[in-house]
Amino acid sequence: MYDYIKGTLENKSNTSKGTFLTVETYGIGYLLETTNRDFSQANEGEIKIYTVLLHREDKMCLCGFLRKEDRDIFNILTSVSGVGAKMALTLLDEFEASELIGFVIDGNYKEITRAKGVGPKLAQKIILELKDKLMNYQTKEPIKISSAVKVDDSAVEDAQMVLVSLGYERKEIQDAISKAVTDKKTTAEEILKEALKILSL
Repeated sequence: MYDYIKGTLENKSNTSKGTFLTVETYGIGYLLETTNRDFSQANEGEIKIYTVLLHREDKMCLCGFLRKEDRDIFNILTSVSGVGAKMALTLLDEFEASELIGFVIDGNYKEITRAKGVGPKLAQKIILELKDKLMNYQTKEPIKISSAVKVDDSAVEDAQMVLVSLGYERKEIQDAISKAVTDKKTTAEEILKEALKILSL
């Protein structure tokens, strides 16, 4: 319903119920629950927050993120049965979006258990369901990148599938991956991390 809110950061509150930002725009103050990382990085003045509206039986709430990729990963995480908003925020506090995607691609559930409250069974479930959501999107023909660096086609295809699943357009993906591939960045995780950084600018 809301893609993002752009306004003035009026208040920051860290409570036992979570971390919150109040953003005012056109005389309305929006209370957004966020990660500890975004809470720390949010500065006074004008701010742009990517949002998710959660509608439950007992209440409605907004979650907000400074980066679009974090919002998109949050949406995918909360689609996993057993992962609610609090758990998704915890995971995004513990890991960068690209790190989390890398663990999913590699099937590395042990790393995911570093997050508070995530045991081996839940970590394996997250990997199983997320890998299916991230890697099984029907992509059009594989993109061709303009780079002098030799890179494994499968790494580019894996990065492309994940970015498609996050809602990026083909041209955006092609440009970002072409810039992301360097001598030091040739694995799917490395390419994704750099491409997400480029796309968030």
